[in-house]
Amino acid sequence: MLADLVADGEVVVLSGAGLSTESGIPDYRGETGRRRRAEPMTYQTFVSSAAARRRYWARSHLGWRHIVDASPNAGHRAVAELERRGLVAGIITQNVDGLHQAAGAQKVVELHGSLHRVRCLTCGHRTSRHGLERRLRAANSGWLARTKVTDAVINPDGDAVLAVDEIETFRTVDCGGCGGVLKPDVVFFGENVPPSRVEECYALTERAGLLLVLGSSLTVMSGYRFVRRAAARSIPVAIINQGPTRGDGEALITVDAPLGPALTSLLEALG
Repeated sequence: MLADLVADGEVVVLSGAGLSTESGIPDYRGETGRRRRAEPMTYQTFVSSAAARRRYWARSHLGWRHIVDASPNAGHRAVAELERRGLVAGIITQNVDGLHQAAGAQKVVELHGSLHRVRCLTCGHRTSRHGLERRLRAANSGWLARTKVTDAVINPDGDAVLAVDEIETFRTVDCGGCGGVLKPDVVFFGENVPPSRVEECYALTERAGLLLVLGSSLTVMSGYRFVRRAAARSIPVAIINQGPTRGDGEALITVDAPLGPALTSLLEALG
């Protein structure tokens, strides 16, 4: 049934963190999330506390390599192939890792932004994360060699748990243009998605022949609202996820399975 719906085309994909766990990037609410107790950084904490910003950038500087070195998995490649075949009209991703694009997908809306960019909170200028990493390395010569982190404590947003004394010796850098505070170009918890981006995703959803949810528990309204919009417009919803989701009641089809094998099987069924 799912293959038949996808074969009709005009599929809009809504992807979540579960699609990237097979690339080694953990999630907050799935199986990898249950094995950790990490609390995500909130927007309010980040903007109000220089100490919180130092903690964030120290941990993120160390964990960034796990994001930048991650490779698309079979699930990302399957979505890109469906787009290449003209069956996917758009991809709304809640992920900030850039792996859809790395797999070759073109029609991607990054609902929550991207860790590959940095934005100044004063002047609004956006720069590459790679450029920031070079500046942080220069400002913290020898710091990386002194840390004691292990791969087991990398968190979903690319940061790594560090001891207090390691954080306190880390030096942050400011905007090279105006000296303002730098923030990753992602939507933190407690921060609103830009309204224009939300409207773009609503428009995609309303034109869809099928809303295909991949690897999202739909716990937060940020993604769940598109399932509700599709259901309200009688647009079929299909969900592939490991474990139950908030949107199961609105779905025509639910598949509880790992994303890579499931999407690979879907491609095979399409021929």
